[in-house]
Amino acid sequence: MRKLIVTSALSASLASPALAATGPFFSLRNTDFVVLLGFLLFVAVLVYFKVPGLLGKQLDKRAEGIRDELDEARALREEAQTLLASYERKQQEVSEQAAQIVANAKQEAENAAAQAHEELKVSIARRLATAEDQIAAAQASAVKEVRDRAAAVAVAAARDVIAQQTSASDKDRLIDESIAEVGAKLH
Repeated sequence: MRKLIVTSALSASLASPALAATGPFFSLRNTDFVVLLGFLLFVAVLVYFKVPGLLGKQLDKRAEGIRDELDEARALREEAQTLLASYERKQQEVSEQAAQIVANAKQEAENAAAQAHEELKVSIARRLATAEDQIAAAQASAVKEVRDRAAAVAVAAARDVIAQQTSASDKDRLIDESIAEVGAKLH
């Protein structure tokens, strides 16, 4: 700081227009000399009250404060990077879990579709068997009905034929034989 003050005072004295002025420079009548003395006195008062040291201390405090802020900013940045890395890991884990869930869901859907297909085959086979049974039962019923009807028609035809071919005496004799046969079976 002293070098700066000395250098500025020296340069002010060398570059002064007083050198070009007439008359002695070191006179109280020369305003440039008076200004130079005032400036040197001012600088001396500043040095006496240790203003350069106070300014240096304040600058050091400010530099220390800035250094502390930079350290805090670095710490915050490192913490933010750590959090970012943590969140990126979590996101990766979540995306892997989501992919696993999707794969499991696809597999379960395929299994369910296969199971439904098998159940559909079994249901269709069961319905076909039921339909075939119903058809067979209907066919058997139709055959029985046709047989019963044929038997009824045959009995009616035989009755008509027998009624036409038998005489009244044969009818009486057949009735008597039938009554005797029923009586013998009942006793």
